[in-house]
Amino acid sequence: MTPGTPATTRSTQAGTGHPAQPTGPTDPGGVGTGGRDNRSAIAARRRRRLIGLAALLLALVAAAVASIAVGAKPIPLGAVWHALATPTGTADDIVVRSLRIPRTLLGVVAGIALGVAGSLMQGHTRNPLADPGLLGVTQGASFAAVLSIFALGLTGVYSFVWFAFLGAMIAAVLVFLLGSAGSGGGGGPTPVTLALAGAAMSALLYALTSVVVLLDQQSLETYRFWQVGSIAGRDQGVLGQVLPFLVVGLVLALVNAPGLNALSLGEDVARSLGQPVLRTRVIGLAAVTLLTGASVAACGPLAFVGLVVPHVARAITGPDYRWLLPYAGLIGAVLLLLADVLGRVVARPGELQVGIMLAAIGAPFFIVLIRRKRLVRL
Repeated sequence: MTPGTPATTRSTQAGTGHPAQPTGPTDPGGVGTGGRDNRSAIAARRRRRLIGLAALLLALVAAAVASIAVGAKPIPLGAVWHALATPTGTADDIVVRSLRIPRTLLGVVAGIALGVAGSLMQGHTRNPLADPGLLGVTQGASFAAVLSIFALGLTGVYSFVWFAFLGAMIAAVLVFLLGSAGSGGGGGPTPVTLALAGAAMSALLYALTSVVVLLDQQSLETYRFWQVGSIAGRDQGVLGQVLPFLVVGLVLALVNAPGLNALSLGEDVARSLGQPVLRTRVIGLAAVTLLTGASVAACGPLAFVGLVVPHVARAITGPDYRWLLPYAGLIGAVLLLLADVLGRVVARPGELQVGIMLAAIGAPFFIVLIRRKRLVRL
């Protein structure tokens, strides 16, 4: 027996001549129990996340039922079911099918879009205080909407929704180009240049919008109701106009999730892992543009959804965007519907627009967020 020989090999079992077995934990199949425990932990975490998604779906159903039943004219649940299953043309049937259902569906898709877009925006800019409007999308839609009112005399949401969406797209493209030019090296925009370009573009478009509404009283009257942010008074035609863009945006967001996970480790690490950084950023920003532009065009600016919801979802799921995005979408839809229902309750028989209620809910959260000693690092 020579000195310096490892303990696991220099000792033998008495009388057998076989080496002693390693002291680490093993299983009969030669696979360490540590690996088995790790697989069990991963499976348990996945199970908890799936249960969470199911709970959020149930919460969304409950919020949708409340959105259909609660309003200036309260409708019993039995009458709601009758209107959905066997409508006969009663007053309750007309209210439910013509007013409440389109409003609820628009709230669901807008909440999902803004929640997902906010998560993508915070991930791509590595900024916990970023929201979808950082790309200039909101102000681009606002400027195009008020310009169409001023120049073409359009007065209804159904009329200028396309102009608002086009303005959002153009603003986002300009911000991306400015951010890319400011980054140098031809590698696409960096989080810093993107934020700076978005802030500059938003300020410019806000100033131009203010000039137009000050020049024309009709533009001011129409624009101020749209600017508050609301899902009331939108028929199924408005939802049908923006729904294809929302679907494409959601698909791009899900495709972007694995790449965003790699980018969260840093661009250098992502490149070393073979991740195409520029393509990942382009896909993510295209998804943000489609989701935010469509929702803003249909509902007007809805503040704080894209800022608040990602933080709530991240606290539940952690930083994995494959789970964060579905959670953020569902939480966004539930939040928007509950805010809309609350606005009908607190001001009955009238109602407060959902944009006002979201500001009342989101502003305290924003204050708490910025006063935290240690912000979430993205």
